Amino acid sequence: MAVIFGTIFSFGFLWMTFVGLMMTINVLGIALWIWMLVDVAKRDFKEDNDKIIWILIVVLAGWIGALIYYFLIKRKDPSTQLRAGDQK
Repeated sequence: MAVIFGTIFSFGFLWMTFVGLMMTINVLGIALWIWMLVDVAKRDFKEDNDKIIWILIVVLAGWIGALIYYFLIKRKDPSTQLRAGDQK
């Protein structure tokens, strides 16, 4: 009886840990998605069509589109990077 209870309890603990981890990842993904969506809306692109295209990519692809935007546009922007000795 104790073995069965221990097995059920350990499975429940692992399940709750997994659910908690997935919820945390989802909340962080949504936060990233909102952050990148705001950045796309505020950014001045060379062409107006670029802004529309990036908004569509971020909105329709969700957090994956936000990651793509982050690595292709936001991360390469020199105005968002701090240089050594700069303070914000």
